[in-house]
Amino acid sequence: MIVSTLTACIILVAGFLLLVALRLPVAFALGIATIPVVLMDIRLTPFIVLDRMFQSYNSFILLAVPFFLLAANLMNSGKVTDRLIELARVLTGWMPGGLGHVNVAVSMLFAGISGSSTADAAGCGKILIPAMQKQGYDTRFAVALTACSSVMGVIIPPSILMIVWGGVMQVSPGALFLGGAVPGFMIGLSLMATVLGYALVYNYPTYGKPSLSELWSALKGSFLAMLTPIFVIGSIVGGFVTPTESAVIAAGYALILGMFVYRTVTIKDLGVVFYDTARFASISLFAIGTASAFGFMLTFFKVPTLIVESMTAAEMGTVGTGLLIAGLFLLFGLFIDAIPTIIILGTVLKPVAAAAGLDPIAFAIIAIVSLSFGLVTPPYGLCLLISAAIGGLNVVQVMKDVAIILIPMLIILLLVILFPQISLWLPQTLMPGAFQ
Repeated sequence: MIVSTLTACIILVAGFLLLVALRLPVAFALGIATIPVVLMDIRLTPFIVLDRMFQSYNSFILLAVPFFLLAANLMNSGKVTDRLIELARVLTGWMPGGLGHVNVAVSMLFAGISGSSTADAAGCGKILIPAMQKQGYDTRFAVALTACSSVMGVIIPPSILMIVWGGVMQVSPGALFLGGAVPGFMIGLSLMATVLGYALVYNYPTYGKPSLSELWSALKGSFLAMLTPIFVIGSIVGGFVTPTESAVIAAGYALILGMFVYRTVTIKDLGVVFYDTARFASISLFAIGTASAFGFMLTFFKVPTLIVESMTAAEMGTVGTGLLIAGLFLLFGLFIDAIPTIIILGTVLKPVAAAAGLDPIAFAIIAIVSLSFGLVTPPYGLCLLISAAIGGLNVVQVMKDVAIILIPMLIILLLVILFPQISLWLPQTLMPGAFQ
């Protein structure tokens, strides 16, 4: 028999939601949900689904994912995080709520190196949450702030999500990196304003004013680490290397720093680092394969065309379409990992954004910023789960503080939608060729 568009859509979506409700991992749920439709429609065979999975892996740009993860793990293992925290302390610790500002600032610094929010939450959280507890900060606030600030890891360049988006959507990763810089910086400032508000209400302490010698020591200690984003982003924007090659440079540079400069990474440590990197990279890449198969099934049955026609007929305009896109990515981010969401929802909404006159880079930044909030919102909320585990709390205990901290971050997202030039100005200035 030949399955209709509506029937296929119902079977695929309902099957996926049922499997997720049964607590099956999302990557497996996406792949298994395609099986009933394949068996029902005479035009499809299992080999077509497998072929789509393997085609999704045949992408040079996706090699950047494991290398950026390796760079982040090497930085954490090599105690580079400690040096970034010391730099953040001397730069921001003198303000009311000093350690809270340090928490935000170090997340911004680490985001410019790792491209991974989970690495940020784990590496920074292990140090800063106990330190904030010792200084009298409410543990709920410390956990919520750590989780929320870590989302900048996938917004401030380099970003693993932007690498995946660029590969799937055929958009310049360098332009995406530049597009995320200003919104990421604005989110960081909004978080610091929130910390200041908490500090004034709860009388949280400062960390003390640094001396010139402390400032010089912190700058000197973190200088080599802070060269990483210059190497990575500068080489891509300058057109010297591809994103994958820049990821290799970042991983190699992190290895040299850890083993030969700081001498904090041993041969024994490398085994653990390589194992963790391979484990997390395989999870991400497997999800890319099954999500690609699921997305192919939706495309085969012309579900995206139906959605585009419906939304185009509604004539929502650029701002209305941007708000709808943000809402959908926020909703999907509650339940699904970001990478499968990019492949499934991103490819479906790409023609919708184009029809509404939304620039591909502005569309990408709206989607990625929206998805990043899913890292701190249950039931998925991976960064929140990591931070809560470090603080010894249940996720429910910190949701009030998470909601408060998310409000100014959502306002920044709204500004990005209303004023696309926030995300377009930097890439248009430094990479005008990406818009031709």
